[in-house]
Amino acid sequence: MGRDYYNSLSLATLTYEQLQAVLGQIAQEHHLLGANIQAVSARTLTAEESIGNPLRQDYPLVRGRETMLEAEICGAKGQAFTDLPGSFAGTLQDIVAAPIATNFDRALLIAVLNATLRHLGWIDRTIHCKDEEPETCAKQLVAYVRELEPEPRIAFIGLQPAMVVQLAQYYPLRVTDLDPENVGRKKYGVEIEPVEKTAEIIAWSNLILATGTTFVNNTFSALLAADKPVVFYGVTVAGIAYLTGSRRFCHCGG
Repeated sequence: MGRDYYNSLSLATLTYEQLQAVLGQIAQEHHLLGANIQAVSARTLTAEESIGNPLRQDYPLVRGRETMLEAEICGAKGQAFTDLPGSFAGTLQDIVAAPIATNFDRALLIAVLNATLRHLGWIDRTIHCKDEEPETCAKQLVAYVRELEPEPRIAFIGLQPAMVVQLAQYYPLRVTDLDPENVGRKKYGVEIEPVEKTAEIIAWSNLILATGTTFVNNTFSALLAADKPVVFYGVTVAGIAYLTGSRRFCHCGG
């Protein structure tokens, strides 16, 4: 059966090379590593494939600001957001041996990790929710936050429109985003601030809600310096949350 890898890595010192090494160990233990055993394929999904047809049209996937990379192994699928789309066909051995230099490389590694752990039955919700499910998810987040912190001041890292709309009705929050089209504008009653203010916003907060895409663009370490509670949201972080024992919110993922 192999060992249990839950909470086997430290989030504070996590590297992509560690993720590759652990993925390689898992693949070897479960006979998934050999080139002639299992093939991995990844491709970038269209917006409709990723999120369906939601009424709200301001999601980054719909606007084309981000794309979804999907990997499949043994019929199990894993996804990761990326701003650098691409495709891949090869083996798990190729993935664990490849250099990690770009956002595409990181997204591919993470999507394959998610698909592999999903195949093994260790994680779920590795496929993005669709149509009106993001709205349902956002409403559930309000109650989830209340259970974690009765009087939250939220540092929200990575604009997710439905979540910000819901949270802003109940809690004080500050939002950062990488998209220059959002920064400096007031959206849903909240000013969207630049990532340069992340440290200031985290210092103000007592709870951090961060997109799992921070692991694709390699900005996650900045969230950990203040030693405040962090919840990562979405499908991208599924496998990493399992391996590091981190909190993850993803109510409606498939």
